[in-house]
Amino acid sequence: MRDMVRRACTAGLVIGVLVTGLTACTGDAGGDGKADKGRKSGKAVAKTCADGTFTWSPVTKRDRLTGVSDPEQLGEGGGSLQNRMRRVYTPRPSVHADGPAPSPAEILFSFGKKTGEIESDARTLAEAGGDTWSFTDVRLPAPDLDDDRVTPHAAGEFVQYAGVREVSADFRYTCPDGRTVSGHARNWTVDISGLTDCDERPDSALAREVSRRSCA
Repeated sequence: MRDMVRRACTAGLVIGVLVTGLTACTGDAGGDGKADKGRKSGKAVAKTCADGTFTWSPVTKRDRLTGVSDPEQLGEGGGSLQNRMRRVYTPRPSVHADGPAPSPAEILFSFGKKTGEIESDARTLAEAGGDTWSFTDVRLPAPDLDDDRVTPHAAGEFVQYAGVREVSADFRYTCPDGRTVSGHARNWTVDISGLTDCDERPDSALAREVSRRSCA
């Protein structure tokens, strides 16, 4: 049986470690090296502009295996698979920047428009008029592994699996005054569920990884 894959677009995402671009700046010290009395010492926070422009590199796409079951041998006529999938990878969207940058949600909004996951005429998320997209939700958990039992209608040694299609790209954010910050964003755009027969030659990168992990 050929490897069968069912794909459904989602816009799920979770944020990893975010660099919001805070830069510490200490105040001027007096002649004795101590802060002047009556003036609070501390750290000032450098902020980015709100009207900058994103420039993105070409988007890299990669299918990642997130869950796989143990193989099950079915006789003539097939039957329902009973083995549950175990998680082998947890996708975690992330945004990193090397200096003061917009919020993670703003960066992911721009990235979503770049990938085609978000269709909006708004220039920024703040200007979107209250519209929301799960693609920009930095706290949305990774997709659950599909607990639905697949029922092959043929004999064979079958493995059920799940995956996601990750997308990533570098960005540059440029303010009107010429200040720039560079960074990288990663997310996923597609949930993948599939079934492969260990007795057949895998016909996709995910199916080959499934065979290496679960097929004897």
